[in-house]
Amino acid sequence: MPDLQNARVAVYLDFDNIVMSWYDRVHGRNSYSRDRQKISEHPTDPEIAERLAAATIDVGAIIDYATSFGTLVLTRAYADWSSPVNAIYRSQLVARAVDLVQLFPAAAYAKNGADIRLAVDAVEDMFRLPDLTHVVIVAGDSDYVPLAQRCKRLGRFVVGVGVAGSTAKSLAAACDQFDAYDALPGVARPVIAETKGAAAPRTRARKAATDPSADLLERALRLESDKEDADWQHASAVKSLIKRLDPSFSEKALGHKSFSDFVKAHPAVAEVDESGNIVLIRLAPSRR
Repeated sequence: MPDLQNARVAVYLDFDNIVMSWYDRVHGRNSYSRDRQKISEHPTDPEIAERLAAATIDVGAIIDYATSFGTLVLTRAYADWSSPVNAIYRSQLVARAVDLVQLFPAAAYAKNGADIRLAVDAVEDMFRLPDLTHVVIVAGDSDYVPLAQRCKRLGRFVVGVGVAGSTAKSLAAACDQFDAYDALPGVARPVIAETKGAAAPRTRARKAATDPSADLLERALRLESDKEDADWQHASAVKSLIKRLDPSFSEKALGHKSFSDFVKAHPAVAEVDESGNIVLIRLAPSRR
C-alpha cells in the first residue's frame, strides 16, 4: 500500500482539453471550434494572437498546485505539440520537468486520443510505481471517470482539475477532490462578457435561484450531527464531509476567504462559534 505519510504524486494533463476549455471560458461557449481553423492556419494574425494571449494557460499554477500534495514523481502532458496553440507552451513545460507526449489527430476535427493514451499510462504507472499516493488528472472529459474510479480502487487519492463550466459533473464526483482551474492560486480569473440575447435572462435566473452550496452545508451538518450525536461540530470535520459529498466544493471559488466566512454567509442555515481555539458550527435554530 502507498505510504500516505510520504506523499508521491503523478500528474497527467490532457493539455488539448484544458487549452480548448479555457479558450471557451474566456471567449464564450464554442469559441475554440469557431476559431479552430484560423488558429491552425493563421496563429500570428493580430486578432487571433490577441485572443490566444487572453486565454493563456498558467502552467506554473497547475504544477505548483499539484506539488502541494507531495513530491512530484512524474508529470506528463498529452497534446499535438506540433500545433501552434500548444507549441508555445513547450519551453515552459520542459522547464518544469514535464514529459511531453506527442499525439496526432486522426483528422482535422477528430479526437486526439489523449484519454486512451493517458489512461493506459496512468494505470501502468500505478503498477510500476506502487509508492504513488496521489494521481492528479487535469482534464474535464467524462471519459476520465473510469480512470478516476480505477485509481481509487487501487488505493490512490485522486485529484481532478478542470475549467469551470466545461467539466463533466460525473468526473468531479468520481474524484476524491476536484478544483476548478479558475480557482487555483495565481490564476487570474477571466472577465466573462455578459451573454447577449436570450441567454441573459437565464444567467440572471441562475443567480436568483437557491444557492446549492447552502443545501450542501445543511446536509453535511445534519449528517455529522447524527454521527457524533451532538449539535456543535468542528468546522474542519464538516468541511471534510462536504468535500466528500461534493469534491468540486471550494469556498474560495464561491467568493469566501475561509470556510468560516462561507458558513457566516449562510446565517439561515448555520451559526458559528469562534470563541475557542477550535471553530465550531451547528444548524441554525430554524433548521433544527
